[in-house]
Amino acid sequence: EANTRRAKIVGERQVAQKLIEQNLATLAEARVVIKTKSNEKDHLYDAINEPEILSAIKEQANVDLPEGSIRLDKAIKELGTFDVPVSVGEIFGKFSITVEAE
Repeated sequence: EANTRRAKIVGERQVAQKLIEQNLATLAEARVVIKTKSNEKDHLYDAINEPEILSAIKEQANVDLPEGSIRLDKAIKELGTFDVPVSVGEIFGKFSITVEAE
């Protein structure tokens, strides 16, 4: 019985890992845009952090990543296109987001 349970857990983990890999592949191809308010120097009034990015990718690319998976060195504070590193367990990837003025 312990072997059956262990096999089931390993199988579920492999399925979850495949799903994460597929989500990251989908994101790599997606065009994710976050529109926000900025000043005339293209600096944002509110910095963009993980919650805004997770919400945007869920809404625009239909990808749901766990909290804590976005690995930004610092918040995004200006308009432009940015590479966003992602880490879920031992799976690493990155995707781009574009920040545009509202």
